[in-house]
Amino acid sequence: MSADRILDFLERADPPTPCLVLDVDVVRDRYRELSALFDKVSLYYAVKANPEPAVVRALVAAGSRFDVASPAEIELCLACGARPESLSYGNTIKKPADIAVAYAAGVRDFVFDAEEDLENLARHAPGSSVSVRILVDGPDSVTPFGRKFGCEPELALILLKRAAALGLDAAGVAFHVGSQQLDPRAWDAGIAAAAKIAAEVPVRRLNLGGGLGITYREHAPAPADYADAIFGSLRRHFPDGVPELLMEPGRALVAPAGLIRTEVVLVARKSTVDETRWVYLDVGRYNGLAETENEAIAYRLVPVGEQSAGTGPVIVAGPTCDGDDVLYQRTPYRLPLSLRGGDRLDILDAGAYTASYSSVAFNGIPPLRTYCLGTGVEDDG
Repeated sequence: MSADRILDFLERADPPTPCLVLDVDVVRDRYRELSALFDKVSLYYAVKANPEPAVVRALVAAGSRFDVASPAEIELCLACGARPESLSYGNTIKKPADIAVAYAAGVRDFVFDAEEDLENLARHAPGSSVSVRILVDGPDSVTPFGRKFGCEPELALILLKRAAALGLDAAGVAFHVGSQQLDPRAWDAGIAAAAKIAAEVPVRRLNLGGGLGITYREHAPAPADYADAIFGSLRRHFPDGVPELLMEPGRALVAPAGLIRTEVVLVARKSTVDETRWVYLDVGRYNGLAETENEAIAYRLVPVGEQSAGTGPVIVAGPTCDGDDVLYQRTPYRLPLSLRGGDRLDILDAGAYTASYSSVAFNGIPPLRTYCLGTGVEDDG
């Protein structure tokens, strides 16, 4: 991302840290880029990535649809101007009451992976369109889902037939290759499995999920590389015609639009012989950096202001009195030797799964505050 406007805001406003600053115009531009590359695909923004209302409003204006996971996200999207028919309830784990609330709000598109959920849908969302989510074997993503979501394709076939028998519109198949998927070929297994199901029952819709990666410290493929691989796979497995296509990007839209500014609380040594310093930040796993669990996402850390030229190895940790609030202990990081408490760091590409993952007040620390720049509707300088 171009962080100039964010850095200018931080210089002028000097907001208290930690804080997330989002350039909503970048979100709009990312949506336009992905829409052009995936021109045959309806894009549904995964609201859980960042539910900031300014982001949702900008994407409504840009023509996006929305992947929602709860009644609260439905209420948010509708309040920001989204139409009920533009929402897809993608969470396969939902109470009957949640289904009823969604249906009353006008939502008619749901994803499921279990017979009990299917029966609840038939009871509380009669006549709705449903897609069955399948388990996919493929390359592990940086933050995989394991086996929590989806069912084996053989069971999916049975459930689609059951959906039709219950009076639902058995529209199609859905799958997800895991968040921050760095192998563009990962979608091939899901597309192949969906094609086999389509050979047995009518499938007019294929939900390709999310998972498009972005570059943190580790390089990610370009969006065009993902598009080429996915469309190539679709042509191979659906030679007689590709179904209606959906995707649910989240990280790919909002991560590059955000920057977290954090203050160094303390720099400490644990030994007279170990050169590695511990750097404690005022942001940690519980107030914005949940994706550092298992050091899955390695953010780029940039010191703010003048520092000495020399750097040394560090372990980076959060501010809480919890032993698990250590961000990077195995991933090698080096920061200036002159770094001291009160200095600041910028965490780049932090617009996704940061503020939305913050705890309410663990250790009395408030959730990550967010500032939004731009409108996402038109260029406003």
